Amino acid sequence: MTDQSYETLDVSVTDGIATVRLANPPVNAISRTVRRELADAVDTLREDRVRVGIILGNADVFSVGADVGLFEKAQEWTTAEFRSNSRVLGRTFDALESMEKPIIAAIDGTCVGGGLELALACDVRIAAPDARLGFPEHNIGLIPGLGGCSRFVHLVGPGTAKDMIFSGELIDGERARTIGLVERVADDPESAANDYANDMLSRPPQALGLAKRVVNSARDTDTRTAGVLESLAQSTLLKTEDHDEGVQAFREDRDPEFTGK
Repeated sequence: MTDQSYETLDVSVTDGIATVRLANPPVNAISRTVRRELADAVDTLREDRVRVGIILGNADVFSVGADVGLFEKAQEWTTAEFRSNSRVLGRTFDALESMEKPIIAAIDGTCVGGGLELALACDVRIAAPDARLGFPEHNIGLIPGLGGCSRFVHLVGPGTAKDMIFSGELIDGERARTIGLVERVADDPESAANDYANDMLSRPPQALGLAKRVVNSARDTDTRTAGVLESLAQSTLLKTEDHDEGVQAFREDRDPEFTGK
């Protein structure tokens, strides 16, 4: 087991599973320090020893999003300075979304604003039934600006996305699953995320990574382009040792032992 403590995060890697826990009490606000340290944590998630990543907060709050004090400070910045600071977090979210391995968000308690945008950058969201999710940015005259509009619409559709952003309504985990905002609901999201991650360890890593890339491409491009990428990915996987192992295991009626080669 490898552990690394930051000022506002706890990061650990155990048997191929990396856990990134927000630890910025009392509400896990995404301060400038959190932004910088999340970017560093992404470098850990990229390491070859990591097969699956989990991002979580604590039992009371996943994250309330940006520290309001940051926006107060932003009044003194030029637009270029504000965009530069935003890009730090934007690049982190983009990296989570694009890296070729599953990233799971375990959502307990309050998950709003930038906290929900962090969860949106993950591949699978597991929420507690009584978690509270939404975008209250209109309370300070803003919009969700780091995926709360662009990623959100792909999950829930334009009508629901506009309704939640317009109203600032917070919904619970059950409602979030109904509209497609989260994929799973569990009484203990952290435990469920660990079970999910452990299951992923038995899967072929290259197939998982390329499936993620192709599905994201299908979301972002036209069907024909995505189909070409899908075919190319399949052609690549056909030549892997893991494919050979899967076929052999099927023939021998046993569980495959995938190595990522």
